[in-house]
Amino acid sequence: MIMTDRRHFFKTSLSGLALASLGSVSLASCTKKEQSQEKACCSKSALELKLSFQEGIAPGESLNEKFDYMEKLGVVGFEPGGGGLAGRVEEIKQALNGRSIKVSAICAGFKGFILSTNPAIRQECLDTMKEIIAAAGELGSTGVIIVPGFNWQQPALPHTQETRDFLCEQFTELGNYAVKYGTTVIFEPLNRGEAFYLRQVADAASICRDINNPGVRCMGDFWHMTAEETSDEGAFLSAGDYLQHVHIASRKRRSMPGEDGEADNYINGFKALKALNYDKYVSYECGCQGDRTIVVPESVKLLRDQWEKA
Repeated sequence: MIMTDRRHFFKTSLSGLALASLGSVSLASCTKKEQSQEKACCSKSALELKLSFQEGIAPGESLNEKFDYMEKLGVVGFEPGGGGLAGRVEEIKQALNGRSIKVSAICAGFKGFILSTNPAIRQECLDTMKEIIAAAGELGSTGVIIVPGFNWQQPALPHTQETRDFLCEQFTELGNYAVKYGTTVIFEPLNRGEAFYLRQVADAASICRDINNPGVRCMGDFWHMTAEETSDEGAFLSAGDYLQHVHIASRKRRSMPGEDGEADNYINGFKALKALNYDKYVSYECGCQGDRTIVVPESVKLLRDQWEKA
């Protein structure tokens, strides 16, 4: 009887120890998971919304006046146009000297187009892009934006697999050149009213994946995405690490974010940017309906509020 009780005692004791051991493992596992989730949450909430302005956004007659205004708003990026950029490098460098503002992407400015049926026009595109890329490198820019072809640019190569392969070849060359200067070339998808080729972010990202070159990246533009994407979040997530730049504008009139009222909601897209730990720029490319001195600060506040909610 005593032996049976002793056996029962040891059996139940060992079972208890096993359960306690499993419990401690589960507890440790849950604790690690909670810590990991908490860390990810903190990381997202700490992620900065790096706003950038194209040259015509801020009020001011000179670059210095514009930059003074931008610094007061906490805008940290400047997106100049690519036309004649090589001749402006020193001017821009001097105006940015000692400031918190950096050059974000360079907005196009090239001549010709890469999908032209005319070899001379294609070569003009490559040559002028290389000139802008070199200037972008000097300015520490994140990249030079390029559109493969606008609707008005004709005659163009047909929308075939052969054309896509050709595009990959050309951008391998441009990507290598960009890497040499410490920057990138950035595909921009446009809506169908403006471009016949490359209209969704996922399309641009798939070309980047095929090219597989560190100098070739893509971007998303909220204005174009409004017409072409079913989900801002899905579009940005489809780009993954290839996402190099973002443009933003109001969603009805391509004006200042906020000037189209409730339509100007970017929270869904911002959630994706946070999920990607996107640390580059969200840059204003838009017009303005009202007084810039009033509308611009209100718009910046709106975006920051929505970023916090994302």
